[in-house]
Amino acid sequence: MKLGAGIGARDDPASFAEHVRMLEQAGVEYLWCGEAYTADAVSAMGFIAAITTRAQIGSSILPLYTRTPSLLAMTAVGLDKLSGGRFILGIGASGPQVIEGFHGVTYDAPLARTAEIIDICRSVWRRDRLEHSGARYQIPLPEGQGTGLGKPLKLIDHPLRDRIPIYIASLGPRNVEMTAAIADGWLPLHFWPEGAERVWGDVLRAGRARRAADLAPLEVVAGGPLAIGADVDHLRERIRPLLALYFGGMGARGRNFYNDVLRKYGFEKEAAQIQDAYLSGAKKEAEALVPDELVAGIPLVGSEGFVRDRIAAYRDAGVTILNVQPVGPNGTADIETVAGWLG
Repeated sequence: MKLGAGIGARDDPASFAEHVRMLEQAGVEYLWCGEAYTADAVSAMGFIAAITTRAQIGSSILPLYTRTPSLLAMTAVGLDKLSGGRFILGIGASGPQVIEGFHGVTYDAPLARTAEIIDICRSVWRRDRLEHSGARYQIPLPEGQGTGLGKPLKLIDHPLRDRIPIYIASLGPRNVEMTAAIADGWLPLHFWPEGAERVWGDVLRAGRARRAADLAPLEVVAGGPLAIGADVDHLRERIRPLLALYFGGMGARGRNFYNDVLRKYGFEKEAAQIQDAYLSGAKKEAEALVPDELVAGIPLVGSEGFVRDRIAAYRDAGVTILNVQPVGPNGTADIETVAGWLG
């Protein structure tokens, strides 16, 4: 098992650089930079590439509707060069609230788009003359669309690698099966080790059965807040508002992927109650309804023995890259401890 950490850009570049360097020095092997409707992640990752030397740098995630497939491929080429071959392209569909509400782009066919984007990116990185005729993307535009002047082009630059890793953030069964079949890694959100087999076991096995021989084993990235000590149990509660937001408010009734996962974890009643409370404005009530099993089981917060047990649970559930966010009084010293355990 390898060690990763999610990071968020800070207003002060100096403090941001210090934080990132501390994480790398503490033993973090993967640095993940997200993008929802904040400042873009690409500029932050370019900055991170310039101030680090060893850690892999991944986007977790770039929403696939916000850039053309070719631009995603070009961005990956640039960041891979700047980092000396340390970039991971993490993509995902995000959700209708963000894609339609903030970007003004129709949220449709996430599976088809994801598969086509991966095909296009890998074609660009091979420096093929780009020709793609899919259900969602046609490159060049076919006759009768546009000016008619488009022609197949190949990337001018020579990429540092012609197979940059692609990780997919997915939760639904068809999407997860596709991820296991064609992607290099999987980025599940709010992964609860005790419920993972119930929700994704069969679809992961089905996807891996179709996995191409030239792909390495699927990397699985998951984890949570980290704090090690005798008096840190109360810090687990910090995850409760976030879980309530996702399970209750990140989407509409009948179209909340995170709420669907909570139901599949076995908390159908709580999933309905949390959503009802959150969407009615009773956020504190929704937070109180979040199952204690998740509040205790997703974070790695507690005594040394407890945290070791949680790491073992994540490993047994198939996680290969443990993502942590230090929230305790020891700060990055806890990361150093975990890095030492992982060897």
